[in-house]
Amino acid sequence: MSRFEFKMPKLGESITEAAIITWFKNVGDTIEQDEMLLEVATDKVDSEVPSTVTGVVEEILFQANDVIKIGDTIAIIKTDGSVPQAKSKKKTKADASEKAVKTETGKVKRPKLATSVSTSSSSSVSASVNNNTFFSPLIIAIAKEHHISFEELARIPATGTDGRLRKSDVFQYINDGRPYKFVQPTVTKDPTAYRIPQLNLDKGTGKIVKMDRMRQMIADHMVYSKHTSPHVTAYVEADLTELVQWRNEHKVAFQEKYGEKLTFTPLFVEAVANAVKDFPMINVSVDGENIIVKEHINIGMATALPSGNLIVPVVKDADKKELQDIATDVNALATKARENNLKPEDIQGSTFTISNVGTFGSLMGTPIINQPEVAILALGIIKKRAEVIETDKGDEIAIRSMMYLSLSFDHRVVDGYLGGSFLRRIADNLEQFDTNRTI
Repeated sequence: MSRFEFKMPKLGESITEAAIITWFKNVGDTIEQDEMLLEVATDKVDSEVPSTVTGVVEEILFQANDVIKIGDTIAIIKTDGSVPQAKSKKKTKADASEKAVKTETGKVKRPKLATSVSTSSSSSVSASVNNNTFFSPLIIAIAKEHHISFEELARIPATGTDGRLRKSDVFQYINDGRPYKFVQPTVTKDPTAYRIPQLNLDKGTGKIVKMDRMRQMIADHMVYSKHTSPHVTAYVEADLTELVQWRNEHKVAFQEKYGEKLTFTPLFVEAVANAVKDFPMINVSVDGENIIVKEHINIGMATALPSGNLIVPVVKDADKKELQDIATDVNALATKARENNLKPEDIQGSTFTISNVGTFGSLMGTPIINQPEVAILALGIIKKRAEVIETDKGDEIAIRSMMYLSLSFDHRVVDGYLGGSFLRRIADNLEQFDTNRTI
């Protein structure tokens, strides 16, 4: 005896996958060559698939409604060792029917519908709703061709296995004059549901500028983020006097030694990456009820393009790099952004994003989270101010370089304690910068 791997057969030139409708055999059943093993659905046709061997069904690898790629093994059949050659000239049901339906189809599954119905006219029509929520691609294609809605399909009497709607059921319904054509579901309104007001606002007149594709994507991304994550923003103030002095004293030597400009951004990236190491639950994303804690710390930098649009190039594994390596990455990414030469890999994989709003002179900001991340940091302008500081002689007023930091975080998974502690750690990293550090 040998084990024969029965694969999903080719069902047409343009078919790449098929959904299993039902199995005609169970594990342990005997099957003859050319006897029907299962029924499948594609976006062209429903097909009964025969076995190419005689034997016993040993294992069924997929269940009804599973979508399988053509050529994947779907069952194991135990045979006597002889496997006949496929009959290449024999047309299958799928081949013969493929040209019958050319309408492009949509999704196979649909949501459950309400069971009570009413009509818009004075006459009353009632119909039960099918409990089986699976419509094959062929059924959907026929429905689209005849302009039959899902609500109407749900009320057609089904004669297939497990209440499944068959092609013959649909054509019989059409021949009967589509008695449920105008039947509509009765929708019960949820009194607690929020409805977006349809306000007729005066948008004014003026020159109309069409959004480019990137601006539309940014708009969609921002709206999605605000609807997905309950945003909370925390603020701290940091004294960057020591860091600013160190940078000013070493920027020339740094460029001479490494051939890279030493801006503030690499110093900010380094401070953030070190803080993320201390608070790994900031470096996560949400997948339904699961929290994915990221293996890498990749810091995204919100950067303006020449067009005015915003993009987020990424410093990969920032926590594992020396300051000169971070500076190299930051400068290279900034140059690519200015020249519109960023590659897809340059803007992928970010796990935490910073936005330096101080570049534009802003004192602080309340940034929108870059999904699927759960927090984003805004860095305000570094501004000299008179501050009261403690010295050996007591409190004194001195000129200090101050900066506001603001953290917007997703309150689904980041509580105030975590968000506030993380933000404070970033400020501490900046304030407690090692001024004895060599380059």
